Parts: sequence; C-alpha cells; structure tokens
Amino acid sequence: MRFHPGFRLPVPSLFVLLGFLLTSLAASAQQPAAGGLLRELALRTDTTRYLLSRNTVLVQNEPSLYFYYSQEDETAELEVYPEILRAGKPLRLVRSADFLLLDSLTAVSGGQFYRAKIRFKELTASRFLRLTFTQAPDSVGAAPRTQTVNLLPVTRTSLELRLTDTELFVGEEKVFELSSNNPKNIRTTADWTKGRDIDYRITQEKGGLRLHVLPNALGSRLLTVQAQTERPFLTDNNRRISYALPPIRQEFTVKASRLRFLSVDKKEITLDEVSRRKGVELILDNGRTFDLKRTYRIEDQEEAGGALIAEVFTRQYLTNDRVLCWLRVYNTHRQTDSYLYIKENDQAKYITNFNISPKTTITAVSVRHRGGDWTSSPNVNPGETVDVRLEGESLARARFHFEDVQVIPSDSSVRTDAAVIYRIQVPVTIDKKRITIFNAGTPTGQSLAVREFQRPHPLDFVGVTFGEAVRPMTRFNGPVLYDQTVSDVVFSFNTAGIDSDKQLYGKQYLTFDIRTQNAKGELIEMRTLDNVVICPGENSVRAAFYQDKQCQVGNISLNNLLSSRKTYLLDDWSTIIITVRHNSAQYQEAGFTQKLELVLQRRVKFDIDISFPGGLLTKYKGESSFTSFGGISLATLAQFSFYHPTKINKLRPYKIGGGFVALNAFNLSENPDIKRDLGIVVLGSVYPTRSDAKLTFPLYLGGGYLMNKRSLFFLFGPGIGIRL
Repeated sequence: MRFHPGFRLPVPSLFVLLGFLLTSLAASAQQPAAGGLLRELALRTDTTRYLLSRNTVLVQNEPSLYFYYSQEDETAELEVYPEILRAGKPLRLVRSADFLLLDSLTAVSGGQFYRAKIRFKELTASRFLRLTFTQAPDSVGAAPRTQTVNLLPVTRTSLELRLTDTELFVGEEKVFELSSNNPKNIRTTADWTKGRDIDYRITQEKGGLRLHVLPNALGSRLLTVQAQTERPFLTDNNRRISYALPPIRQEFTVKASRLRFLSVDKKEITLDEVSRRKGVELILDNGRTFDLKRTYRIEDQEEAGGALIAEVFTRQYLTNDRVLCWLRVYNTHRQTDSYLYIKENDQAKYITNFNISPKTTITAVSVRHRGGDWTSSPNVNPGETVDVRLEGESLARARFHFEDVQVIPSDSSVRTDAAVIYRIQVPVTIDKKRITIFNAGTPTGQSLAVREFQRPHPLDFVGVTFGEAVRPMTRFNGPVLYDQTVSDVVFSFNTAGIDSDKQLYGKQYLTFDIRTQNAKGELIEMRTLDNVVICPGENSVRAAFYQDKQCQVGNISLNNLLSSRKTYLLDDWSTIIITVRHNSAQYQEAGFTQKLELVLQRRVKFDIDISFPGGLLTKYKGESSFTSFGGISLATLAQFSFYHPTKINKLRPYKIGGGFVALNAFNLSENPDIKRDLGIVVLGSVYPTRSDAKLTFPLYLGGGYLMNKRSLFFLFGPGIGIRL
C-alpha cells in the first residue's frame, strides 16, 4: 500500500489500519501451506463420468458428489488425483459395509493418479454413503491425513396410474395398481391421508405398488397423489435435489351407496342365552330415520323374507350423533359372508356388519407327540414338546392359556373357528398331574394329563454277577462257560443309568424267566418273576415323582427263587438260562430282551471204566519182542477224561487212567502156552469222537506190573467198549 508524501491519516484511522494489517498477517500465518488430500475425484459408471469439482450438490449444507444409478449393486470405477504426490506414501481407500472393493486403489502413470473399482450394496436403502481416503503422515508420530467425500446416489423414478374404471362409492375402499420403473424407491405408508374428498395411501405388495382410495364426498372429485421417493433426483440443471415426484391427478365420479352403512362399536357378538333373551348393549350410528323405543329387524339379505339374524331396539340418542341400542341375536353370522340389512316393515333401510359367533366350546382335544400321529389321548410327558389341537366352535377369537406351560410360536400353527393348534413345551420339573386349559382366565373344562415317561430303556442298567465282578446284561452274547461252582446268581440295578438330563425313560417294568436244565437238556426247574419295577435314581429330575412301594429295593438272588435245586448243587454241564425282558403290557412300543445262558463247565471228568481189551500185544521186561496177540481181557480202570475248552460237554478223544487188567481173562483154552495174569497198569486210551456210538473200539497203550510173573510189562492193542 502506498501513500502520497503529503497525505496524513487521522490517529483513529491509523489504529484501524494497523489492526487490519495485523489481522491479515495472523490469518496468513494460520493458513496451512498445503490444501486438502485430494485435488480431484472421478467416479465413472457405465457411460457417465462424475467429477468432484463439477458434479456436487449441497445436502444438509455439505457438498456431496452425486451420480445416477440404475441397479442396486451398481459397479463404478474411481480415479483419485492427490493434491501433492508423496513418494512412498500411497493413498488408501477405507473399506465400508456400503460397498465392496473389487480392485484395490492402484497408482497409475507413475503415481499421478490412483484407480480402483467398487461395487455398491443396496443403494436405495443405504444412508450416509461416503468414500474415505487416507495417506501416511509426513513425520513419525503424526496422525495420518484423511479426507472424506460424501456421495449422493440419485435415480430417475417414474410413477403412473392407468385406469379404465373411474367410478367410486362413498365409504367403499378401492385398490388400483401403480406402475413404476423402480418400485423400491417409492415411499409407502400404512396411514391414510386425512380431510380430503378422496383419501388415499400407497402400499407395496409382492413387489408391486398399490393405491388404496376411499371417497368421502359425492360428485366429480379430483384425486391428487403426491408420492415421495426414498432416493432423490436432481432438478434445476442438477443444482437442487428433490424427493417429491410429479403429482398424479385423476378424476373420479363418486356416487352415493343405495344403503347407508352404519358402524357399530362391537364387531364380535357371542350367541348365548344372555344375548338371545336379554340382549347386548350396542352403540350404532344414527340412521336419521330411527324412531326411539322401536324394534328393527336385521336380516342377511336385502330382499324380503330373509332369515332373522338379530333384532335391534333403539333406546336413546347420544351426544356424538349415535344411538344406544339393545341387540338380541338369534343366528350366527360372519362378516365375510354378506352384509347385514336393517329393515323396517321388510324394507331395507341401512346396512351394517359384525360377527355373531356361538359360545366358545371345546369338543375334542388331540395331542401329537414329536414324530408321531394325532391321538385322542390327552397324556403328555414332563420335558416334552407336543402339538395340541383343540376342536370345537368359535375358537378363532378365544384367548387360550395352558396352565404352567410355555406356548412356543410355530409356523405350522392353525387358527380357525373350528380348530386351533398350539405347540407347547411341558417343563421337566412340572409338579401337577393335570394342565388346565383356560379361555381368557376361565377354565374351559378341558385339560391335559401329565404322565411320567414310560419308555423301555436298553437293559444295560441290569447287572449280573455269578462269582465275578458285576457286569451289565448287555455284555453277554451267547453261552457263558463257567468252570467254577456257582454259589449264586445275583441281579443288581444301576438306577442312575436310566434317566439323564436330556432323556427321560421313567419306571422300567421287567420280567425274569428262569430255567435250569441238566447236561442232557432236560428241564430241572422253571420260574417266572413278573412286574419287577425299577425306578430311576436320585440323579433324575423326576426322582421325587417316581416314588412307589412297588419299586425294587436291593438285589435279586436266584437261589431265593429256586426251590428244588440251588445253583451250587447243579451237576456238571448243567445250564442256567435267564431271560430278562420288558413287560410289553406296560409300554406302547416294543421293549428289549436280553438272555443269559450260564453253562457249568468242567475241564476234567473222573470215572471208573470197565472195558474188554482184545488182541493185546504185550512185551515183558527182559524180552526182546512182543508176544503174540492175546485173547479178550478185562480192564477195570479209574480214568480221567478231558473236555474241550470251547465246546459244551464235548470230550476230547483220549483218556488217562490206572487200574487192573486181567490178561486173557476170557480165554478158556487149556493150552499151557496161554498166559493168564493180573496186572496193575497205567493206560492211555484213544476213543472215537462219535458221541452217539453204542459200541466202540478204543486203542490202549500203557504198562504196568504183573502180579503172577512179578515183572514189568508194556501193552498195546485195541479194545471193545460198550456204552449203555
């Protein structure tokens, strides 16, 4: 600033000028050396390119980059031009839930600008759409540089109403279809407009738009529909945004109904003795021609001679232009069937409508357990989820409640006047025997019976011991060979193994079938123990409800059941057969059966055997050769026989024993060369494996001491065995 040499400023003006200069210097000192993070941003859709420097509008006093879209998941390409190029400090695009980054922000032309591709998500429903860019700081410890660009998606939306029928009636709602290129962008509402000649509202149904109109005045009336959009569009050369579509105007001819509709304050009337004889108090619109203290007939048809549905008796006028009446009903009626006509001398004067339903009555209760069919039995179990079907009359408007149980919402629920279906969950800790069904707090006289679970549980909770550790019955498959004396067979019960937290089975009713038989399979004794009741233990949440005097306490001893011969008196290879099964009469499904076959096995058999060896070859001590074949001898031996270890009562084909042999005992010849003698012998014999043979020919091998000859000898040869 320059001044003329002879120019002088007054003192106050000088102070003002100095203040102005100081303020300018301070403002210059506070202004940053660099501008924003971005110099330019370009957003390109299919064919159009939008620039931040040109295509911006103010939204709530904030500049926003607008762009037109035609699809909800529009794909766009970004070109980002930074204000200052900084080597090693690229730009970053912050991710957002409103779009998907298809290609990362990549430097192009040596970092002159950056390019990326994004796909938006549900542009019509998205709010506060932004692109946020960041760049690393110039110095260590400083915050990163950021810049946010507000986006404004805009779209062109059309809305049209095309009609062929323009006739309306007062008080009658009519629905028309609206056509639009973008139905999702049209704002709908459930509220009607108020105070117009024709009120309206716009709704959306199955992806289409519906215009509901309700005329209020007679004559030719103009309907003006002012629709709003969810996403705006631009007006005034893209300088101003707007949500209001051009108004739709349509002329309608509104006619008066032939009969005036009178509304009532009660839409549900119950047909019972009180409503039929005394009547129900009802408030009705003033029909203008009503006479007080007069009875009007209500029928379901306009013509004369209709069925009498009800009678209305006018009592007095009210201040709100309505009439207080008594209504006496005689027949049922549904609003969906027809209108009700109020008649005077068989002449229809007005129409009205309300439901007349019979008294809510339950005639049948059915229960369906999970995975089953409907049954007429009202029994339910603790902890169970079941479907309950109530059948009767006038059930749709009832408010049913089940005592102490929870009603679970279900997609399969049915609710009609004739039947309703509820899905209920019975608490596992319920302490009632009956679940009462209420209607609006009043008992209906129907109930569900709470029964404890009574399902057959696998028999692994039944343990058995016969000299060893206790083992579950389910561990035994096939015969059990036991080679020791069975002092007793004892059954014990693991009551804690019946019920669990997730599965309840309840009392177990068992039957024990006991048979003992000898080695030949002949029956010794047979016993049956019926209705052995095993109750779940204290671990069950229902333990307190299982208490019963019939519950088995302690173990069951087999010897206490046998009378003729105890287990420790049974002969070798006797068999104890015990069958444990569920009592089928106590269950609605097949139970389990487990069989224990205990065989008293023996390893060795000791017996006195008499046989007739014949044709024996003998060799005496000191002689070099065997003698010739001898005659028939007599052998009496104490022998040990050996059983097969894995087969039942099956002997091995060899024996070992000791005794006496009378050589040539049955040779009656007087030939002096015949040598008769008695020997003490130890013999091993081999017998045929056939068990059904009566006559056998064993082979003998052994040696001993001759009594007469006083000499040791060895013998070998066949014999003759007879089995009786």
